[in-house]
Amino acid sequence: MLDYLIVGSGLAGISFAEVALKNNKSILLLDDKSQNSSRIAGGLYNPVILKRFSEVWNAKEQLVLMNEFYDKVEEKLKEKFNFKMPVLRKFFSIEEQNNWFAASDKINLAPFLSTKLISKKYKSIDSPFDYGEVLHTGYVDTALLLDVYRQYLLENDLLREESFDFSHIEFLDSEIRYKNIQARHIIFAEGFGMHKNPFFNYLPLDGTKGELFIIKAPDLNLDVIVNTSVFILPLGNDLFKVGATYNWHDKTAEPTEEGKQELLERIKEIINCDFEIVKHFAGVRPTVADRRPLLGTHEEHKSLHILNGLGTRGVMLGPAMAKALYDHIENNVPLDREADIKRFHKRYLKGLTFCQH
Repeated sequence: MLDYLIVGSGLAGISFAEVALKNNKSILLLDDKSQNSSRIAGGLYNPVILKRFSEVWNAKEQLVLMNEFYDKVEEKLKEKFNFKMPVLRKFFSIEEQNNWFAASDKINLAPFLSTKLISKKYKSIDSPFDYGEVLHTGYVDTALLLDVYRQYLLENDLLREESFDFSHIEFLDSEIRYKNIQARHIIFAEGFGMHKNPFFNYLPLDGTKGELFIIKAPDLNLDVIVNTSVFILPLGNDLFKVGATYNWHDKTAEPTEEGKQELLERIKEIINCDFEIVKHFAGVRPTVADRRPLLGTHEEHKSLHILNGLGTRGVMLGPAMAKALYDHIENNVPLDREADIKRFHKRYLKGLTFCQH
């Protein structure tokens, strides 16, 4: 009998798979490639929300677990995914500089915000007010990570490429039967696909569409990530990833002309050289209104669990949330109340009432 059947092989699914394997648990993943937000993600990790100058929730703990996780996965798969790289926030005024220094005085932000202005001039970017440097930043090549990890799973018969059919779940005494599989637990890590899940679709997963470009800009010479209204991330060979837009209404994964124009305008505010769009892509991030993940166990069916809602910070959140859920299931370690789906208990009860009527 399997320990864990995992539905979804995005960042959430593979994070949990890796934690389970590390603890010598047997796993099988099911995935039909219907969700792409992990694959097309910017992949940035940054412990500070630069728009509001506030610390990312539990940033210190997440960074430690994240770096341990990617170090081990890189060693295991003999591939580099985690690229440490400074994030520079371009200042547009003296006032922005002052706000930065005020933020860097705060105890929780001091470890992450350098108090030394970066005055280096980068070709094709005007920066009369210099930059502030965020520390402990970089990016994960999520597409490469998912491809290589998927191949590892396939080679070890740990992945089936198929859709999950909820009508085939049978609840036995202390386990679950799904088609020809018996498992102690099912972990649902479906991203925005959670809306089709009858056990967890009462949860308020909003979904925020994001659009990104890969551009080619031979006259842009960057060795850092520049962050303003969009981020510009150097990929090498004059290629840069640029993003992202935020659309709370459109829930499709198709690039739009509106998104394209928005990105073009923002890029032109930052760089003053020619560039061409090599690729334009889109995905729906699994976001939650209170900006916290969705972790926990179903209120009635104790063998069903969810790992979702990683939003725009999946590369940082994934490893920490997977460990938290695993420790909760195996060792009864309480979940952080801010992430636990019990915070939506009233919605669950309301859903039950609706179904009974």
